[in-house]
Amino acid sequence: MRHGPYRPVLPGNWWLKTASYRQYMLRELTSAPIGVFAALLTVGLIRLGQGPEAWDGFRQALATPGGVVLLVVILAATVIHSLSWFSLAPSTMPVYIGARRLAGAWIAGAHYLLWAAISLTLILLAGG
Repeated sequence: MRHGPYRPVLPGNWWLKTASYRQYMLRELTSAPIGVFAALLTVGLIRLGQGPEAWDGFRQALATPGGVVLLVVILAATVIHSLSWFSLAPSTMPVYIGARRLAGAWIAGAHYLLWAAISLTLILLAGG
């Protein structure tokens, strides 16, 4: 008899068994709302190009309770996604100073600091 390669059958809840798998799936799932936000920005730019009436309609749609809930969900997903990626930064981009490896806390901290600085700058530019 000739057999093909072994292909294990995983149950649908395979990712619930280990904390690292759950974190991985959470990171992957939070990319979907970020994609929705990218599409929303594209629609906003199209409406902006169509004139003041179209832009005002777009803004009014986002000001509805459903629009606000959508934006809050997108914000929460973005924060979760960013935090998970920043925690991975030390292992994905090790920094060496001479022969010594920079501690992971410094790399992650630099990401958080840059994130805060950019956010503060955008808030100040927006007049907030």
